[in-house]
Amino acid sequence: MIKKLLLVLLFGVVVLFSLNSLSEESVSEGEIMFEALGCWGCHGRGGLSTDERYPVLAGRDADWIVQQLEDFQSGELVSPMMNVMAPMAEGFERVIAEYLASQEPPEGSCHNPEVSNCQ
Repeated sequence: MIKKLLLVLLFGVVVLFSLNSLSEESVSEGEIMFEALGCWGCHGRGGLSTDERYPVLAGRDADWIVQQLEDFQSGELVSPMMNVMAPMAEGFERVIAEYLASQEPPEGSCHNPEVSNCQ
């Protein structure tokens, strides 16, 4: 119970901080949600992860990203962090995925070559 309360409190702080730090100029709903949910903490700003433990999501296929989020939400894919984070994106999977798909990936930016569409 305390863990859930702390998670909700942390989420609220992240949302307030992230929304406060976003410029009002040409910011998509997907970008707002990606930032507000703290996805950038692991996957990097704009989905440009610099940590080999987390895949680069910039430029990935939107349908693939939606499917990954849904699989983490359902528990079909298991990751302690993603099984907690993905449910918070519920209802925003498509806008987040389209935002990430629209981002330009850096050349040679694949941290997980086993994943399809990984360049």
